[in-house]
Amino acid sequence: MNSYTLALYALLLATLAQSGASWLCVQRFLCRDAPRLHRHAWLAFAFSAILLALLHGHSLELALRTGLYDLRQALLGTLIAVFFALGSFGLSRR
Repeated sequence: MNSYTLALYALLLATLAQSGASWLCVQRFLCRDAPRLHRHAWLAFAFSAILLALLHGHSLELALRTGLYDLRQALLGTLIAVFFALGSFGLSRR
């Protein structure tokens, strides 16, 4: 597997992880039994997660259309996205 393909897969995984985290945060925001301050925190997490998903999607589109990619950035973005999703999942279970 060459570095271009690895970067594409990493960006795709990052986009999916951030989208999943955003969906989870929106779901927690819509839960009415949480205090108001917690609900607004979940909304802030949801906005940040969807913006990061858009960033990863834009990087993926750039790599597909023009061939411009940065493997280190793609792998770092994937690690951040996966840990953000795991953290959101861990917090939502509490």
